[in-house]
Amino acid sequence: MSAQAAAALLVALLLLVVVRLPWAGDLGMHAATVQRLRHSLVHPGNPLVDADSPSPYYSPWMLLLGVVAKLTGLSVFVVLRLGALAGLGLLVTGVLRHVRTLSAHRAAPALALLSLLLLWGPVLFNWSGFLGLNSLALTVSYPSVLALGLAFHFWAWLTRASRGQAGWGVWLGLGALWALILLCHQFTGVVASLGALAALLAARPARTALLRLGAGLALGLLVLWLWPYYDFFALFSAGADLEAIHRPLYQDLAGRFGLVLLGVAALALRWRRDRRDPLVLFFVLGALVFAAGGLSGHYSWGRALPAALIPAQLAAALEAVSAGRRGMRRGWACVLLAALAVGAWTQAGTLGYVIDRDTLPGAVAAKYREPWTGYQWIMRAGVRYGDVVMTGEWPARQIPAYGPYTVAPGYPDVFLKDAGRREAAVNRYFAAGASDRVRRGILREYDVKWVVAGRSAAAPWLHEVTVGPGGKALYRVVP
Repeated sequence: MSAQAAAALLVALLLLVVVRLPWAGDLGMHAATVQRLRHSLVHPGNPLVDADSPSPYYSPWMLLLGVVAKLTGLSVFVVLRLGALAGLGLLVTGVLRHVRTLSAHRAAPALALLSLLLLWGPVLFNWSGFLGLNSLALTVSYPSVLALGLAFHFWAWLTRASRGQAGWGVWLGLGALWALILLCHQFTGVVASLGALAALLAARPARTALLRLGAGLALGLLVLWLWPYYDFFALFSAGADLEAIHRPLYQDLAGRFGLVLLGVAALALRWRRDRRDPLVLFFVLGALVFAAGGLSGHYSWGRALPAALIPAQLAAALEAVSAGRRGMRRGWACVLLAALAVGAWTQAGTLGYVIDRDTLPGAVAAKYREPWTGYQWIMRAGVRYGDVVMTGEWPARQIPAYGPYTVAPGYPDVFLKDAGRREAAVNRYFAAGASDRVRRGILREYDVKWVVAGRSAAAPWLHEVTVGPGGKALYRVVP
C-alpha cells in the first residue's frame, strides 16, 4: 500500500469517528461552552457553574460555533461535529502545506501525516494537543485540533514570507493568525510560537522584513489584549493551578514516545547537513521548554512537548525521501515502516470507535477503550437548561454539556474565584458524617434543584426520579 493510500485510510477513519463522536476527556467542557454561547453571545457566564465569570474556553472558534448553533437551531453535538470536520480539514491541509516548504517529494506529505499519527510509542497515550491517532479520535472536535491545523498553515505561510519579499499585509495577517491560535488553544499557541521562532531563525529574513515582522507581532498582541471574553495575559499567573494535572506528562516517556527516537536520529542527520535546519531548531526549542518544566516543577510547560515531537516525527518521514544514497533511503524507509506498524498496532483500538467491538478481532477489541456514557437521561427525566445539579467530579464533566450547571466545576477553572469553596461544599455534602442541616444548607446556598448520586444518597428532602446507567440516580430536591 502506498503512503498516500494509507494516509487516506486514516483520514477516512477519522471522518467516521466524527460521526460517532466518542465521549471522553474535555468534550463536556466544549459542549457546555457552545451551550452558553448559543443562549447568550454577549454575556455567557461561566460554562460549568452558575456564576458570572470569564473563561478561556470562550475563544473565537467557540464563539463562531455558538453563532452557528444559535442561528441554525442545531444541537450542540451536531455543531461540534461540524467543527470537527473543519478542524480535521485544516489539519490535513496544513500538514500538506507545511511539508511542501520542507520537501518537494510527492510522497512527503502522506509520510509526514502517517508519522504524526502513528510514530509515538508502544504505550497508548491520549491528550488534547497531541496528534496520535487514538488521541486525535477522542479530541477531534476540540479547539486544540483546529489550533494545530492553523499552526501548520501559520508555519507554512511564515516560512514563505521569510524567504521572499512579503508585503505589510502578509505580515499583519500572520500576526492576526498567531493571536487567533493563542486564543483558540493557549498551549497549542505556545507550540505555534516556538515553531515560528525556529522558522525565523532558520530563514534569517532580511532586515527590511524585521519592521514588518514587528508590526505583525504588535497587531497580534493588540488582538490578544482586546479580546473581550477573558484576559489572555492573566493566564500567565494561573500556572500554579494547573501543575498537578500535567505532572503525568513527564511519566513513562519511553513507553509513550519511544518510537519518536527514530525522528531524533533523523534530526541528527539533518543537523549534520544544515546547522540551521528549521526542524532541528524547532525540536531544540521544544525540548528545552519541556525539560525546564520538569526540572522546575512547572509541569504545565509539558504541554509544549508537541514542539519537540512534531519536528522529530516530520524529520523521520522526510528522511525516507531525502536520504543521500538510494540504498540508504530504502533502509530508512523499511525502519520507518516497521516503526509505523508498531505505532498502528498500539492504536488499533481506534477502530472500535467506528466498528462494533463484537465484530473486531479479539486482539484489536482488547485495545479498545469504551467511551463515557452520557447524561442525556437526566434531561429526559425533567432537568432543564440552567438548573443547578449537585454531583461529584466525573458527572460534573458531562452534565453541563446538556445545559444544566453543577455546584462545582468538573475541570480546573483559573478565573472562578470561589472554585475551591464550591469544591469544598460538594465534599461536605457527600461526606459520610454530614448532618441533614449542613446538606440542606448547601443545597439552599447554591439553589440546587437536582442531585445525581448513588442510590445510597437518598434522603427525606430528595425525591428519586429515575436511575441511569451505572446505578446513578437522579433526585429532585423537595422544598
